[in-house]
Amino acid sequence: MRHYFTILSHEIRALLYNPSTYVAAVLFLLVMGFIFVGILSDYSKAPQETPPAAIFFQAFFIPVFFMVPLLTMKSFAEERRLGTLETLLTAPVSTTEVVLGKFTAAYLFYVLLWASTFGFHYILQLYARDTRYLDSGPLIGGYLFIAVSGLLFVAVGILASAVTRNQAVAGILSFTILLGLIGGLSYVSELSALNTDVLSPLKPALEQLRVPGHVDDFTHGIVDTRQVFFYLTGCTLSLIFSILGVEAKILNS
Repeated sequence: MRHYFTILSHEIRALLYNPSTYVAAVLFLLVMGFIFVGILSDYSKAPQETPPAAIFFQAFFIPVFFMVPLLTMKSFAEERRLGTLETLLTAPVSTTEVVLGKFTAAYLFYVLLWASTFGFHYILQLYARDTRYLDSGPLIGGYLFIAVSGLLFVAVGILASAVTRNQAVAGILSFTILLGLIGGLSYVSELSALNTDVLSPLKPALEQLRVPGHVDDFTHGIVDTRQVFFYLTGCTLSLIFSILGVEAKILNS
């Protein structure tokens, strides 16, 4: 793993020198800023029992569906299209180092984007007079959820990019898989068919996989190790399949 940090620094520089990175960051902050202002507007009209931070993090799926594919779709697809991936892998560097370097760079930028939204809550803390707005529990739990779940989400994006040479296809594939993880599992867990005697044993397991339920738990101070294990395991499997996918594409080319 001695070349891992070299690849990581190269990927970080590529993100910093790319103008689209800053465009994506501005769009992210604008969208999340409008959501935050909308939440505060609702609170100003009528009292609410749920802290603003808990509601704010329920919109996590918006940047996941759109920012993660944008961050990851070029990782391998673009390099394979340009023919630079084969050149990179002929150097004394392993496929594992390349995959982990690209994954870590995209994950760090994803976390950095979310960390920048802390400014919204900091400004609220400076000017709000209602202490109900300033509950730090949902804030800490929400950012912890973002950090843990982001491992899986970004790894899925890397996997989508590793199995195709077209970055548009990689983005669509990443979006589809993330939609299935976040929306599909929630939909399946609520099907009436699961109430039958045959399928009823599956219902508790599927309910444990509901990502919207996870963010509710984290923002209420409940950190279930089964949920953490789900994200860590999913991230690990996605990265393993990414490594195998890159190696298979190289062998077949």
